[in-house]
Amino acid sequence: MSDRVFGLFGLLLAIGFAFASLAIEESFLSDAVGPKAFPLIIATILGLSSIGIALKPDASPSWPDLGRFVEIMAAVVVMVLYAELLPVIGFVFSTAFAATYLTWRLGSGAVASVVTGVGTSLGIYVVFHLLLGLSLARGPLGF
Repeated sequence: MSDRVFGLFGLLLAIGFAFASLAIEESFLSDAVGPKAFPLIIATILGLSSIGIALKPDASPSWPDLGRFVEIMAAVVVMVLYAELLPVIGFVFSTAFAATYLTWRLGSGAVASVVTGVGTSLGIYVVFHLLLGLSLARGPLGF
């Protein structure tokens, strides 16, 4: 029963995400695909996955214990903070923070997590901003 509820919740979330995506205003200078395409693809994948979960639930689902549930909620809080801090401190710093925390919680040591977080952030910045010319959130230092 819990998988069906989870699947239906995911489907409602996908529908809401699709409506929010359709509300994105397009600039007259946008590319051929437009800013709505990627969020709509994500909403479609989420919706189809949720339908699959709702139609074919696990016979005996096991829920995480309290400690694991707290870790999951902490990761959700970090992702919400990432979204909130992105326009304030910029892409590089917020991505480094989020990636560092998430890799640490996935089992890396503290130093390895910092190296991975900073490397991921700088690597994505170089590829998407410097090489592909896409605009990313600028922080107080201009990058």
